[in-house]
Amino acid sequence: MNIAELFTPIANDMKSVDAVIRERLNSEVVLIRTVGDYIIQAGGKRMRPAMLLMVARALGYNGTLHHLLAAVVEFIHTSTLLHDDVVDESDMRRGRSTANAVFGNAASVLVGDYLYSRSFEMMVEADSMRVMQVFSQATTIIAEGEVLQLLNVHDPDVSFDRYLQVVQYKTAKLFEASTQVGAIVAGASATQEAAAAAYGRHIGTAFQLIDDVLDYEGDAQALGKNVGDDLREGKPTLPLIRAMEVGTAAQRELIREAIRTGDADFEAVARAIHDTDALEYTRQVAIAEAEKAREQLQAFPASEATESLLQFCGFAVNRDR
Repeated sequence: MNIAELFTPIANDMKSVDAVIRERLNSEVVLIRTVGDYIIQAGGKRMRPAMLLMVARALGYNGTLHHLLAAVVEFIHTSTLLHDDVVDESDMRRGRSTANAVFGNAASVLVGDYLYSRSFEMMVEADSMRVMQVFSQATTIIAEGEVLQLLNVHDPDVSFDRYLQVVQYKTAKLFEASTQVGAIVAGASATQEAAAAAYGRHIGTAFQLIDDVLDYEGDAQALGKNVGDDLREGKPTLPLIRAMEVGTAAQRELIREAIRTGDADFEAVARAIHDTDALEYTRQVAIAEAEKAREQLQAFPASEATESLLQFCGFAVNRDR
């Protein structure tokens, strides 16, 4: 099942979210509109806003406030992408040039700031202190994750726990906030809200783990980014950490040097990762996270939306891009 089929129950909701996004990007400052349109129109799976919509529907919500809040999630996510690409000096994302490659670093950072600020302006409209609390805490933790990742760059001694902390802060936290807010909007019970938050956290973790697998398994066209980018940026992801744990002394030194310098024989590193089954190990960790997410949905009533959330657990770990 592809992503469009998974999101069939919320197809009309997603169209409404797109309309909100277009409306709220309509700044009088031309450069903001231009850069904002460029990054938003680049596509992407829109998984985080979709998760918010799906959870709200699964828990019986029939209003429209979740459209605004799903757009908030997309703006927060987009602002982090703009900033990430500047920090990482990336020039390709989703199969096209990054905004910083086209418009320059300054424009990307400033438009990212605008989207971030706009998202808070929008979430105030929800008039919900709980929503504000969840989103504001999430943005703080995401920022901490970015800094933690920066500290890990070019450090071959990063442990599994340090790596996982970055994943849970930098990536999984916005998934968690999205699903939790979906439950809050629906007026869910405390048990259902906690289950929704845990579902998002585990799905977000699984999704990032598979991203780290695809960095060494896919091709640049399929992934929409340069295969091996994380290695070239000196990021010690789980496939590298695992290969160093179980590999030979020569393999360990090869990978350590690659992480330290970001300038090693990528093909040799890829061979070491494959020879140590580090990708399969990482995939199994992701599958375990997806199963934990699946278990949380026992707190949800049976519905088409809940079934899609269940199926998304499989999609998250079986995708190729």
